[in-house]
Amino acid sequence: MTTATTTTTRSLTVERIGDVDLTFTERGGGRPFVILHGGAGPLSVSGFADLLAETEKVRVIAPTHPGFGGTPRPNALDSIRGLAALYVALLDELELTDVTVIGNSIGGWIATEMALRGSPRVARVVLVDAVGIEVPGHPVADFFSLTMDQVAELSYHHPDSFRIDVSRMAPAQQATMAGNRAALAVYGGTPSMVDPTLRERLSSIAVPALVLWGESDRIVDPDYGRSYAAAIPTARFQLLNRTGHVPQIETPQLLLSAVTAFAGPGAIPLSATGEDSGIP
Repeated sequence: MTTATTTTTRSLTVERIGDVDLTFTERGGGRPFVILHGGAGPLSVSGFADLLAETEKVRVIAPTHPGFGGTPRPNALDSIRGLAALYVALLDELELTDVTVIGNSIGGWIATEMALRGSPRVARVVLVDAVGIEVPGHPVADFFSLTMDQVAELSYHHPDSFRIDVSRMAPAQQATMAGNRAALAVYGGTPSMVDPTLRERLSSIAVPALVLWGESDRIVDPDYGRSYAAAIPTARFQLLNRTGHVPQIETPQLLLSAVTAFAGPGAIPLSATGEDSGIP
């Protein structure tokens, strides 16, 4: 049986930003998980949100970053730190505790900023092919200079299975994609997708962190991910084999296995940092 999904929009007040209308979906019930999408937009995590809620019998909340999916974005909300403050406000509004935050790409960057805010509601974070830090010799690919075909080449282990022909999309879909791209540029910067201060600040993260990386990711390569994990005292790094930048789309079962081993019922807490050999 498919888990029912509800879509809600709430007005939240965020310090130094003001009132923000936030749209989010909810599925299932039980322990709370928050999933934060990347530049591909909210639809890129909806299938995995369904899978997680149905398989693990948990409550899954998936916000749409304002400006994505045709939603409004107030001018004052223009940074990753602002999004992190917004989502901590959402956790407060919903009175959630023991929250696992999962973020892909810029969603992972947002998750790190949520952890850095020190909210007691955030119990652990899962960073999935996250961006945000500077690693010499391992730059984030310049997404804004790439065609959609080139994005697919860099994002997937099997890119031919995931190519998008924009010319065959309906005008409304093309408009949404353009809006997503514009919002991504506002939040992440063009072309950087990094905060020069973030890598050093990661040492202040106190909650357990799992850093997952597709072995075939060429948007941000695995050594970039290893540097991410090495900067977080509580982190463990784990490769996902035959996977690129968006595991929730390409290999959702592998991602589910890694997430539930880390954060599912009866999961063994990470007692040491380091690197796992990878999920085949």
